[in-house]
Amino acid sequence: MCGIAGIFGNTPVNQSIYDALTVLQHRGQDAAGIVTYHDEKVFLRKANGLVKDVFQTRHMHRLKGNIGIGHVRYPTAGCSSTAEAQPLYVNSPYGIVLAHNGNLTNAAELQKELFLTDRRHINTTSDSEVLLNIFAHELQEYGGYNITETDIFKAVSTVHKRCKGAYAAVALIVGFGLVAFRDPFGIRPVVFGKRETENGPEYMVASESVALDVCGFELVRDLEPGEALCINTSGELSTHQCAESYTYRPCIFEHVYLARPDSIIDDISVYKARLRMGEYLAEQILRERPDHDIDVVIPIPDTATTSAMQMASRLNVKLRHGFVKNRYIGRTFIMPGQTQRKKSVRRKLNAIDLEFKGKNVLLVDDSIVRGTTCEQIIQMAREAGAKKVYFASASPPVKFPNVYGIDMPTSGELIAHGRSVKDIEKIIGADWLIYQELESLIESAKEGNPNIVDFETSVFDGRYVTGDITEAYLSQIEETRNDAAKSAKNAADGDVIDLHNNS
Repeated sequence: MCGIAGIFGNTPVNQSIYDALTVLQHRGQDAAGIVTYHDEKVFLRKANGLVKDVFQTRHMHRLKGNIGIGHVRYPTAGCSSTAEAQPLYVNSPYGIVLAHNGNLTNAAELQKELFLTDRRHINTTSDSEVLLNIFAHELQEYGGYNITETDIFKAVSTVHKRCKGAYAAVALIVGFGLVAFRDPFGIRPVVFGKRETENGPEYMVASESVALDVCGFELVRDLEPGEALCINTSGELSTHQCAESYTYRPCIFEHVYLARPDSIIDDISVYKARLRMGEYLAEQILRERPDHDIDVVIPIPDTATTSAMQMASRLNVKLRHGFVKNRYIGRTFIMPGQTQRKKSVRRKLNAIDLEFKGKNVLLVDDSIVRGTTCEQIIQMAREAGAKKVYFASASPPVKFPNVYGIDMPTSGELIAHGRSVKDIEKIIGADWLIYQELESLIESAKEGNPNIVDFETSVFDGRYVTGDITEAYLSQIEETRNDAAKSAKNAADGDVIDLHNNS
């Protein structure tokens, strides 16, 4: 999970891209970067850290130009090296800078092809660098001295043939302008918008519509699966379907957890989808326990708040905010290492005892992944005086790893993998545990856009929509994603000297 943004403007875009990245910060807290284009040169600043820490006044002054792209990252494979911070740059052909959200499932195979056939060298372990070089190579094959939209669309078509997995990308091409494209399944989100100015129209591409909102752009629509968008330096926008075959299978976990509630993704309001999740889950509780003794519904802030609000209304019980969140602690889902996650939970949340004392409380969270957080939160509720502690997950049991750009744990680290609900209930210490049914979750999102007949739901059902995921591949990511492997990799990553003026 990463956040991307790109702007074609009539005035300097550095501040607008910065603003966009700050509202996409939830998509990645590991690193941030911005590239702008002015007078046939690209200007880059990227580093590890939050957006507010990476960009100082001196950096913003150097980011000149009316075209630019930005990125916030969290590392899918656990690497925190600055060398893998994005956007990434390659100087041939033309000079291309790219920011990518997703994961190529055939990256290792493509890296070999790039070296043996395309004669290109990959300097990092990042699949985003692989995607950049595949795109650059195909553009070199099709493009002439003066690159055209047709050249770009042909290049993206071949990218779709060669690259497997999930990718939403935005690129800046020297001498041409801005390009964005989305994989043929539309797994990772990307939208574009427009605003009118006295100097003519300006355009913006981003992972979520909330980035358009904050920058004053009006949402036009999502890029369709397999579609590419071009905006040349004259401000002319064109789009083209570049995939020979495509189907809508967007990631449903965007609506469960990843996206902000004020975003519109694939023409679905994330907020309304989460309201419906709460409605369906409340109906399930009423079916299973019509005579429930729940006194109060308490959400785990912040993602579950919307669903919990609707649940309380449907169950006709009080909603109370019994946990206060420290806003200066990052998302524990993203934090590398189980030890760090465990330490962060009590630093992140503090219980208000009077909302728990002597009550039967229903705690609501968006999902249960490792079980670390909910186990500690349940204990906190008991320490605050709760009589009984029930726990509801707005999504089904997470049983399988994600291979499309979300840094889910390995199967062995997922609490629901190979366990029954009763087993999990006992492990986390709940008096009762209830999960959303997968069919209800799909309906919650589908109701917002009936044109999407199915979603990418592999973390719940093990069904990988790209059709190329084997047991050997899953075993390979098991070796690289477990906490021990991440700790060893991060310890081995030293400081890297950036070839660009990045100070």
